[in-house]
Formats: sequence, structure tokens, C-alpha cells
Amino acid sequence: MPERRYFETVGIALGEEMERDESVFILGEDVGLIGGTFRATEGLMAEYGSQRVRDTPIAEAAIVGLAIGAAMAGMRPVAELMTLNFGIVAMDQIVNHASKARYMFGGGVRLPMVIRAPGGGGTQKAAQHSHSIESWFMNTPGIRVVIPSTPYDLKGLLKTAIRSDDPVLFIEHEMLYNTRGEVPDDDYLLPFGVADVKRPGRDVTIVAWSKMVHEALRAAEMLGDEGIEAEVIDPRTLDPLDIDTILMSVARTRRAVIAEEGWRNVGVGAELAARIQEHLFYDLDAPVQRVAAADVPTPYAKNLEKLALPDARDIVEAVLKITL
Repeated sequence: MPERRYFETVGIALGEEMERDESVFILGEDVGLIGGTFRATEGLMAEYGSQRVRDTPIAEAAIVGLAIGAAMAGMRPVAELMTLNFGIVAMDQIVNHASKARYMFGGGVRLPMVIRAPGGGGTQKAAQHSHSIESWFMNTPGIRVVIPSTPYDLKGLLKTAIRSDDPVLFIEHEMLYNTRGEVPDDDYLLPFGVADVKRPGRDVTIVAWSKMVHEALRAAEMLGDEGIEAEVIDPRTLDPLDIDTILMSVARTRRAVIAEEGWRNVGVGAELAARIQEHLFYDLDAPVQRVAAADVPTPYAKNLEKLALPDARDIVEAVLKITL
């Protein structure tokens, strides 16, 4: 099976879907001539032309608004935002229109559109460009939130997202773009709402997504040296959420740690912890632990950014707190 880099896999999935379906097109800032800020759309304009790979002005509200109109008219747009942070500029279009139109028209219109957006910190882009705000969108009914951690998952989920008749926010962590993984050449799809057990274990369940999956796997290796076998679960999609897989794991291990790069206050981890305790309160041997970013704007200085963002050591500390 060939090994691909994360950013290359984006282009492969997009190219396969553009070849399969002429209604698929790409729009966004620098997606064409430059091939995207992270080279994810490199070569697609040369192959499919400027009508299907469209460079846009720096206007996120217009990019998402155009995608909404195109989707309602029968196209399958893939809109790229240069970062998820700039999605804040288009919040009205995303939250007030894309997520609600199908419901408000009683299913009379479809919105088969994807918004691709790099997110996350760790690249010294400072407080306004280092957001992990997936919880904002998970809070909004009507929009799917997909957040793959590996090239394999990325390809299967992106192809599913493009074929979906619902609007999909597809979040790609900037620190993952150069990571590698095995990716089949086959045309395969991964269903939404199906979590993946990245590492089996018996003593504690660690739930993590995006870049934090890799930190969780590092933590699991470190814990293994202490004789603690941690199970690592990657939800892969936050909406729909596969809560059943998470609950089955925690019911067996009786301990849970949730690791996210977003802020702890009203984060995804808070929702998952609440659901686990609602269903498994009497099965837990210890309180659910949460690992998250410090509740501060992400610093620019590298040493401070490192302190603000969670890593494998923070996960290990949380696990040891409830296992020793």
C-alpha cells in the first residue's frame, strides 16, 4: 500500500472526486495558481481548468456564500478557507444559512457543500490564527464536523463529505500536513459517525481527535512503560458522533481521559465528559479527566505556545491521576 503525506492525500481525494463528478469544483484563496497555502490543491487547476478550480478574493463570507448558492443550484462546491480562524468572518453564512437552509425549506433543497479549513496551533501564528474551535460548529445543528487525524482517514472521509447532501466542515490540522501514512489507491469511502480504535487497551480509555490522536498514542507508549495499557479512540467525526464506541470502551476500562487542543471551557471534552458520566456514572472507577489548551489566547512566542497547548505529557499526567 503506498504511503502518502497528509496534504498530498487531500489533492488525491479532490482529484478523484472531480474526475468522477463534473459538478464538483473548488474555490478559495490561492487554491488555483499557487495550489493552496499548504499545497493541498497543487496541480488541480492545470488538470481541470480555472472554471473548476477558482481563485477568489480574500473574502471568506463571499466564498462560503457562493458555495451555498452553488450547492442549492445543484453543484458540489468544495470551498477552502485559508485557516479555520477565517471561518469566523463567515460565521453568518455557515451558522445562519448553510446549516439551516435544508431544515427551513423542509428538505426541499440540498446543500452538498464542503468547507475545508486548516486549524490548530503549534506553528507560531499567534492568537488570531491558532484556533481549535471545532466545538463552536459542533454546537450548531445541521452541519457535519469532520476532523481526520491520518492520511487514510482523510481520503475516505473527504470523499464521503463531497458526496454528502449535507454541508460539511472538514478540519485539517496544520501540524499534520507533512505526516505520512498508508493510503490505498482504491476508491474507498469511510462513513460518518464511526469512531476508530487507534490502539486497544484495558486500563483507561483516551478519546482524542486531530493532532491530539498522535499525542494520545505517544502517551499510550509512555504509559505502557508503567504497565498501563491505554485504549486510544479517535471519533474522526464530531457530528455525527459515535458515542456508542466511546461508551463501550469506557464501560470496559472504567476510566476515561479526553484530550483536545481546543480550550477546556465549554469545549468538546466537556460535552463528552457529560455524556460519559450520564451513561456510566456507576461504572466509573474515577472521575472523567479532561486535557485541553490553557484558557488564554494562543501566544506567539514558541516557548509560551508550547506551554499553552496540551501534549502527550499532559495526557500521561491525567491518566496517572486516575490509575495510581
